[in-house]
Amino acid sequence: MSDATRDDAFAGEGADGQDPLVPGDAARLAREAMERARQAARQRGATRSSAKRGRKQREEARRATQPYTNGRDPQPMGDAVASLLRRMGWTEQIEVSSVTGRWREVIGDRIADHCEPLGFEEGILTVKASSTAWATQLQMMSGQIRHRINEEFGREIVTELRVLGPTARSWTKGPRSVKGRGPRDTYG
Repeated sequence: MSDATRDDAFAGEGADGQDPLVPGDAARLAREAMERARQAARQRGATRSSAKRGRKQREEARRATQPYTNGRDPQPMGDAVASLLRRMGWTEQIEVSSVTGRWREVIGDRIADHCEPLGFEEGILTVKASSTAWATQLQMMSGQIRHRINEEFGREIVTELRVLGPTARSWTKGPRSVKGRGPRDTYG
């Protein structure tokens, strides 16, 4: 850009019809910009204070944080982990995992021999039975099982018990198969 072109570009009028290169005009624009910034700060809730008052506030805040006061001492590891679990929302899942880890103790040997926990999601505990007969039996006992598990927690976490039967063998092997009901539950 040549000097003549640059001078022509800056020689135009401003938005308010005045020449922007007038020295008093630049000061006015700066004051208006500063006033807009102050107005925006007031709307955000910022307040003006002197440098002396700011130093005093920082000094008071520094003195208020003394060692060995509440929140400054090291916490026991168990408390720190418990607060982390609460903040992340993992407490319920950890409690359920601890019960499923001790499944045989909580449920009893006879029932634990014929079912295993598969998962827990939003209050629904899913268990897999060893046979369809045991799946039916567990379905009838679901209220007692839920009560026993919730008793272990001390509150109602498991709201529903979903019982799955054994997976059936597939008889459709190869490229050709015959349509129909196929074999029934002969393995359980």
